[in-house]
Amino acid sequence: MIDHKTGTRQEWLAARLELLAEEKELTRHGDEVARRRRELPWVRVDEQYTFDTDDGRATLGDLFAGRSQLLVYHFMFGPDYEAGCPSCSAIADGFDGSVVHLANHDVTLCAVSQAPLARLQAYRQRMGWSFPWASSYGGTFNHDFHVTHTRQEWESGAVDYNFRSMDVRPSPSGEEPPMLNQIASSVGVDWPTYRQQGPGMSAFVLDDGVVYHTYSTYERGVDALWGMYQWLDRAPLGRNESGFWWRRHDEYDQR
Repeated sequence: MIDHKTGTRQEWLAARLELLAEEKELTRHGDEVARRRRELPWVRVDEQYTFDTDDGRATLGDLFAGRSQLLVYHFMFGPDYEAGCPSCSAIADGFDGSVVHLANHDVTLCAVSQAPLARLQAYRQRMGWSFPWASSYGGTFNHDFHVTHTRQEWESGAVDYNFRSMDVRPSPSGEEPPMLNQIASSVGVDWPTYRQQGPGMSAFVLDDGVVYHTYSTYERGVDALWGMYQWLDRAPLGRNESGFWWRRHDEYDQR
């Protein structure tokens, strides 16, 4: 039995109104943060990045698909992965249906991963997704936007991720938490290989033929894009997590 306080409808309403005032304040603060996000200076992208896409070889400008804004989800799918990251897959389940709406509001949403295109296409078909997915295999795009790290960087203990230097090496004892090994094995690699990739998203704008980088976020910064958690945060027991519980949507037991 769950141990939680109970009360009358009147008591619930009083507490709910008190919480509503805080939710409204959070919404107003979120609006202000969004405004400041839009006011960040644009940085011109001069590097000539190229990608493999469903339509052939493409530049970063081509990924806009005729629109003025581009949102890139940095999907963790490294060259050695046998399948996409299960966390990124859960996030993609949420944004796949938004692509058509964004496209009709002058925004292209595209995923970019380091794995070869054929592997991305096969996995997208397995998952039943339709969003555009480009391969940066052999290029520096992922590395330049700090979501892919070389093994040398990883082993040095100085990985540049989420606007700081991080040490994400295994513990000296070699005993990693079971959850980390579970996640890595779910894509068919070990933890060091898995963690050469990192999640994130980046935004770009195309103005007068010039591409500018406008925004990037990583780690918990992509939480807001993970629709599953927005629902759980409103469920009676919240996230209520213990270890690696989520799976790719075709790997759950049917309920």
